[in-house]
Amino acid sequence: MPRSHADSGRVELRLRPEDKATLTRAAALKRLDLTGYILGTVLPKAEADIAEAERVTLSERDSLRVLALLENPPAAPARLVRAAKAGFRLP
Repeated sequence: MPRSHADSGRVELRLRPEDKATLTRAAALKRLDLTGYILGTVLPKAEADIAEAERVTLSERDSLRVLALLENPPAAPARLVRAAKAGFRLP
């Protein structure tokens, strides 16, 4: 069974020798070690991917609909009002 590095911050990466050579050469050209080069290149991309996944993009029509609902929310359904009055609790 492989050892887990989850808590140590260590990540193992299997590369073809030619890919490692390319990364090592690029790192040297930037005067960085391999870890610094990979992190400097990959982390901004990871952060951008996360931001893109967490961002909701609405059309103008949908944006106007959301604003209208925020300004004039619909009445709560009777079932919801009854549950709230009864002190409904989630399991």
